[in-house]
Amino acid sequence: MMKTAKLARLYRVEDGKRFRLKDFDPADTAKLHSKRSARSALEEDIVRMSQLQDKLYAQDRWAVLLILQAMDAAGKDGAIKHVMSGVNPQGCQVYSFKTPSAEELDHDYLWRARRCLPERGKIGLFNRSYYEEVLVVRVHPQLLKNQRIPPPLVTKKIWQERFQDIRAFERYLHRNGTVVRKFFLHVSKEEQKRRFLERLEEPEKHWKFAAADIDERRSWNDYLEAYEDMIRRTATPHAPWYVIPADNKWFTRLILAAAIVDTLEGLHLAYPEVDSEKRKQLQAARSALLKEGS
Repeated sequence: MMKTAKLARLYRVEDGKRFRLKDFDPADTAKLHSKRSARSALEEDIVRMSQLQDKLYAQDRWAVLLILQAMDAAGKDGAIKHVMSGVNPQGCQVYSFKTPSAEELDHDYLWRARRCLPERGKIGLFNRSYYEEVLVVRVHPQLLKNQRIPPPLVTKKIWQERFQDIRAFERYLHRNGTVVRKFFLHVSKEEQKRRFLERLEEPEKHWKFAAADIDERRSWNDYLEAYEDMIRRTATPHAPWYVIPADNKWFTRLILAAAIVDTLEGLHLAYPEVDSEKRKQLQAARSALLKEGS
């Protein structure tokens, strides 16, 4: 099998000028057909991710922000559960962004995300994010009224202005040591239907289903247009998008893990070096312990 890092780079978008969502097949598996070998590669990447996260935490220089966006039933929750299974909880922060609260609506739309940014040495994972403001709000522009933005500021250019804000925000994070990687889990309409039916037919999955899911499905094409424009306008070398095929969960998880490991590898992480004074202290501590009685 091709090295997982190279696999992940097949789905990386750094320059959105020529990006077209139709060029990415939701059912693609990069000609991989062995779930067993993919599972083995995933397990290896999870172990490697754990090792790299330990260095990230110890070095305390970089922060890593991972953003997951997707249509309903694309598998975000399952991907997080499986891919991040080997990460030390002390070094990882996961936030899910749902409908904004009254307090959040009294602030600018980036406010609630800024409050949840990862600290240096940690991995932050956003299950949905500020990108909802150019997705759900764009597909349902009536939601802008809830944000109580002064009317003169709500113009036809508002989406382009938000793209500018987001690019500037991510450039700011990049310049201050927060590495941003964004993932769109690309599921097909047919596969979403199958998963919805599965939720309806299996009692233990009923809790996952909401009537609003069907309403949103009616806006499928509008969402695809919004996603395409979003990726086209916000993909940059320092904050790229990964458009990951999501019809096959085993492949989705493999590529997501590979992209995270590739990102961490690129930071050249290492444990902090100990200076001569610190080594003397360590030696003294060792000697003191050895002199103690049993």
